[in-house]
Amino acid sequence: MPDFKSLAKDTAIYGLSSIVGRFLNYLLVPLYTHYMPKDSGDYGISTNIYAYTALILVLLTFGMETTLFRFANDEKGKPDTVFSTVMAVVGSLTLIFLLLVFGCIDPISNSLGYGEHPEYLTMMAIVVALDALQAIPFSYLRFQKRALRFASLKMLFILLNIGLNVVYFVWLGKTSVFYVFFINLVCTALITFFFIPDLFRIHWQFDGRLLKQMLGYSWPILILGIAGILNQVADKILFPLVYPDETEANVQLGIYGSCVKIAMIMAMITQAFRYAYEPIVFAKSKDADKTQYYASAMKYFLIFTLLAFLCVVGWMPLLQYIIGEDYREGLGVVPIVMVAEIMMGVYFNLSFWYKLIDKTIYGAWFSLAGCSVLFAVNILLIPSYGYWACAWGGVAGYGTAMVLSYIIGQQKNPIPYPMKEMGCYVALTAVCYALMVFLTSDLPVWASIPVNSLIIAVFVAYIIKRDLPLSKLPVVGKYFRSK
Repeated sequence: MPDFKSLAKDTAIYGLSSIVGRFLNYLLVPLYTHYMPKDSGDYGISTNIYAYTALILVLLTFGMETTLFRFANDEKGKPDTVFSTVMAVVGSLTLIFLLLVFGCIDPISNSLGYGEHPEYLTMMAIVVALDALQAIPFSYLRFQKRALRFASLKMLFILLNIGLNVVYFVWLGKTSVFYVFFINLVCTALITFFFIPDLFRIHWQFDGRLLKQMLGYSWPILILGIAGILNQVADKILFPLVYPDETEANVQLGIYGSCVKIAMIMAMITQAFRYAYEPIVFAKSKDADKTQYYASAMKYFLIFTLLAFLCVVGWMPLLQYIIGEDYREGLGVVPIVMVAEIMMGVYFNLSFWYKLIDKTIYGAWFSLAGCSVLFAVNILLIPSYGYWACAWGGVAGYGTAMVLSYIIGQQKNPIPYPMKEMGCYVALTAVCYALMVFLTSDLPVWASIPVNSLIIAVFVAYIIKRDLPLSKLPVVGKYFRSK
């Protein structure tokens, strides 16, 4: 099917930039965890402030990324008008945000516990404002299927960020968390300039009628986005507020934040899939075979995320060296966080039924329900169980939203997901994981990696036999078809 080829190609490009980028960013984790001692709490401060910026970014973009795809496909011949109207909304919100921050920086800093360092919040406020403004041109690149330009700009930011971090932390010996935020500001500002030529090619035209329709579509997505991002960052925001030892809170949050970095490979896969899949879904919404396409996409998404899960947990004896030795006590949360990320990805795939029928309010309710569960678990259990409560809170929150979306979606807009086949893959993954734990828990690294790799190979063989015959693959398929 041609659309699957397009999906695979774009996912590969987006995925390469995302995976390579995240891999290169992993280089910052040993850098930070080596030069920022655990007891300083600096890594915890970074984790906490970046959680706030992620939430603010969702507020400033106002659900307009998805809205752009929805209306750019409908408004035949007027995608530039859609883009211009979206930019007007995001630009206005960004300006209001910056005025509020600069006008109230002292009370904001004091309320968040950074009264002695308001400059942290000032720098990150500018960063998140620029990120919001960049989000719409980046989305427009996806709409135009300019995946290579999208990926090149993302990679440029990452390489520049890493280079400056190495210069400051290793060469200049500037190891304060201040420089983490300062470098981010410099890199984000530079990438913004690269969009100037694209913006000059736009035929700018504001449409008030279109704006009214857009806001009606986007505000439930905004609520969905707020709830969704809270599912990802609420634990990092809440942790310093509810952990009983105020001094130790940033230390423990630093341990959790560094270990979660390893689990973020699942977020990479989901993000890469989303970048490629979202434009195709809206473009394909009128095709006769759309439900079968969505069902197949869900199955393959689940298969490859489960494979990624096994690869990470199987090669954990090596991956643990990504983070500094003092931070490795929290590695046990990695499989739990990855399960939560898989649930989040499944929930994202399930979400299209209400987006396509313009009932995005359902997504808002599902996400709010999941967020409520996550908040309850974190607030009630963090004082007793620390960051373990954060990990399990994610599973509970995403699990709630996922189940609600599936049950109601099958009533409102049924899609024939191959539940039996997907259930077999989940069960096989659980068995493989249990074998890894049982067989290698007492083995040294040199012995555990081959054993776990063999178990992963069995899983891959099952995929090939059931759903990905080698004869159907490009290039190598010719060889197997000739046999």
